[in-house]
Amino acid sequence: MADLQPAGGPVVDTQSPEEVACCATAGGVGDTQSLEQSSLRCGTRLVGTPDASCSKDAGSRLTSVAVQPCSGSAIPSISSGAPVFMFSGQGSQKPGMGGDLLAVKEVGEVFACASDVLGYDVADLVLNADPDELNDTRNAQPALCVLSVAVARALMARGAEPAAVLGFSLGQVSALAVSGMLSDEATFAFVKARSELMAEAAAAHPGAMSALLKADEESVVALCDQCAEGEVLVPANFNCPGQIVVAGASAAVARAEAAWAEAGKRSSRLATSGAFHSPLMADAAAGLAAYLEDVEFSEPRIPLVCNVTAAPLSAAEARDHLVRHLTSPVRFQQSVEALAGAGADTFVEVGFGGVLANLVKRCALTAKRACVQDRASFDGFLAASSATDSE
Repeated sequence: MADLQPAGGPVVDTQSPEEVACCATAGGVGDTQSLEQSSLRCGTRLVGTPDASCSKDAGSRLTSVAVQPCSGSAIPSISSGAPVFMFSGQGSQKPGMGGDLLAVKEVGEVFACASDVLGYDVADLVLNADPDELNDTRNAQPALCVLSVAVARALMARGAEPAAVLGFSLGQVSALAVSGMLSDEATFAFVKARSELMAEAAAAHPGAMSALLKADEESVVALCDQCAEGEVLVPANFNCPGQIVVAGASAAVARAEAAWAEAGKRSSRLATSGAFHSPLMADAAAGLAAYLEDVEFSEPRIPLVCNVTAAPLSAAEARDHLVRHLTSPVRFQQSVEALAGAGADTFVEVGFGGVLANLVKRCALTAKRACVQDRASFDGFLAASSATDSE
């Protein structure tokens, strides 16, 4: 494997497969411990209709529907060495994350913009909140989104222009801003509404998520059909080859885990506050659809590969796809494979944690990978990029 070598060190697999599953699969949209103002100040430039109920028979009815990607346009050809920016999902948050980047001009400006929109000091939250406070969905989602956008803006201001962008669940919100589909201020208003709606839905419709190891899509769909028994149970995240997360009613997830164990395979229950990317998020999807009715999107300046389709997102599709995103699986593996098929060979996680960079290792075996999350990795990535450009 070829790694970019930022000063902060290369991305390496320091986790077991089970830990990677726990870290990367909560979908960036739950309370998970184990891993998901002005235009002058913000600099740039928001978006479904849920069709699923939370009734018991929704599980069997939507199991196969939920995993079908929609058709989409092809990803434009990507030149060798041109980076794909990937944005971290919820669960990657940690108190103090990005603290030594706040002195970078663009990072400070984005944090100030977000503080104006959200109504509280985001830098203070990131630096001083205790883990429980930061891990609350209503805080974790905005904090990670702001940090990811801020770091991307700083990299781009120094010439590191992404050829495409990709988020993991929550990370897709960050990607909307960086692609040019939303303004920064609209993005931060959106993530505030999204986080509140998802927290409310999780409280109203409790559920669970579990990572299945040595899994493939066909066997997981069959498992969900077998174990749903009239309750919600669906594939929720396709992380990488051999790693798929299911979500649904707690009892249905427990049945799936037991059946998986009977087949001699392992699973890992995720520490999430709900069954994200499943029909149990239908209330949140309905609320998000109402929120986005009057939001306007621009065509992306940088291609954004959508979690729902693993294909580029257009302004016309954005509203529908962002709403469906809450009840549809995250197709991260398929997105990375599609990007690699278009020529991408350099994937840079922008945010915190390095989980996505580790997953890329399993999806695109020869790709270069890096995670920019602190000042050392920020400076190191820019230095490595400059050296490559001068060769």
